[in-house]
Amino acid sequence: MNVLLEHRVRKGRGAASNRGGRFETETHEPIDDGWGGLDQPPAPLRTTVAIDASRGVITRNRSPDLGFDRSINPYRGCEHGCAYCYARPSHAYLGLSSGQDFESRLFAKPDAAALLRAELAKPGYRCRMIALGTNTDPYQPVERQHRITRSILEVLSECDHPVGIVTKSALVVRDIDILAAMAARKLAKVVISVTTLDRRLANRLEPRAASPERRLGALRALAEAGIPTAVMIGPVIPGLTEVEIESILAAAGQAGARECAYILLRLPAEVKGLFEEWLGVHAPGKAARVMALVRDTRGGKTYDSRFGYRQRGTGAFAEIIAQRFATAARRHRFNRAPARLDTSSFRARARSGRQGELF
Repeated sequence: MNVLLEHRVRKGRGAASNRGGRFETETHEPIDDGWGGLDQPPAPLRTTVAIDASRGVITRNRSPDLGFDRSINPYRGCEHGCAYCYARPSHAYLGLSSGQDFESRLFAKPDAAALLRAELAKPGYRCRMIALGTNTDPYQPVERQHRITRSILEVLSECDHPVGIVTKSALVVRDIDILAAMAARKLAKVVISVTTLDRRLANRLEPRAASPERRLGALRALAEAGIPTAVMIGPVIPGLTEVEIESILAAAGQAGARECAYILLRLPAEVKGLFEEWLGVHAPGKAARVMALVRDTRGGKTYDSRFGYRQRGTGAFAEIIAQRFATAARRHRFNRAPARLDTSSFRARARSGRQGELF
């Protein structure tokens, strides 16, 4: 265990360090010079939110691994601080660290709803489901004050545009009024991501995300409101959380989820080092086995970016995980009637400030 690193861990943060990104020319590392100071706990790290001045809000992709071709992320960075988050390397493009910067130096898109309305009104726009929460969580804690995700849902509902949401937050229940009305028109679906049912482990692994109990409670509330719900085991961490596959699906099924999926742990770019640091501090006795199993599922590497493999992995252990998941999904009657969202009723409704159009 890195003793110096352990002393620099900040309470409520997932990353154990703030190491520089892959594009930086300099790196900084604390060294004990004998004068003391490193043995003192660091001050709490305050979250700051700056403005993201992007001129567009819909991001498009051509990945065959994903069930959507467009998405919206209301925020850059994510305060949930999940130690394994595959989105962390995106902060390197801003000249910031994928470590503690990613979860404390956030960027919000306050004009997202207006930008979305304008993009939907373009003559060439073709309606397909928009996914919310594909890179960073749309219901992370700062959404309570900024309410950007809710404003996006208001535009989508007004335009009869389908939306799919992925979140680790119970805050999604705040918007049941919008989502239930959209679901009645086959326009909304919500996926709750659950990594572990162990509250203590979740608190260390995903320090500012909702507790496992609150996520299951959110699933139940959404299902009772008539909103199609699913559970995502994201990610399955070999040697740490894969033992919970069956129990997570059982609990989610009892809460009302009717669909399920999983993603195997991904460690691209800076995430590998950050996750290894987390293991060294929070699970040193399991670190070697976890990383050995990660390599076993990635052809001897720690990450395989190839389409068709990056979500599920390869090898004997990855196949065992897939078989266990499939068996548990059948046992709890998941995925028997997947929700199909409607794109046929979409109508763009541009809002203009020209008073003459009122007459």
